[in-house]
Amino acid sequence: MPKIVDHQLRKELLAEAAWRVIQQDGLDGLSVRRVADEANLSLGALRHYFDTVDELLAFSMRLVSQRANARIESLPFTGNVRLDTEMIILELIPLDETRLAEAQVWLAFAGKAVSSPAIQALSLEVHEELYTGFRRTVDVLVREQWVDTVLDAELETKALHAFVDGLVVHCATFPEQVPPEQARRMVSYYLDGLFRS
Repeated sequence: MPKIVDHQLRKELLAEAAWRVIQQDGLDGLSVRRVADEANLSLGALRHYFDTVDELLAFSMRLVSQRANARIESLPFTGNVRLDTEMIILELIPLDETRLAEAQVWLAFAGKAVSSPAIQALSLEVHEELYTGFRRTVDVLVREQWVDTVLDAELETKALHAFVDGLVVHCATFPEQVPPEQARRMVSYYLDGLFRS
């Protein structure tokens, strides 16, 4: 009987292998052969899913975003806007090995976006997706009067986005300097200020 292969799962395993290569060797060390070796697959098997390293990169970048979104969607929301907002933000911060790996890979992509128009376009796509999510959050806070209704929603969204991006950079680059408990306290402190407004 022929072996049944879950193609989506195989693509995700290849993306995870690409993440490991990027963590070890950076984006410059990424090649389809290197990823095939990391995934213990033949080059031909990998090319069945991705013809080029750019296709693999695009899939890998999108997978980081999809996994974060899936985790957020599965959160045990309480109806308490303050607590739910904090849970969402914390899901984006690298507080465990999985999220740390995703953040380190994402930062490698972001660094390459400066010189690669293709990666820059993908990076911008996810950047705008994050902005949209943060804007929805801020709009709910204003509409439900959890914050000052004269708050500049666009500016507050950009400040929140920058805060989260900055915290991700700090946690992923110097995890020993910003341990998970301190990152949690920083998020709580930021939200305390926002909700007091």
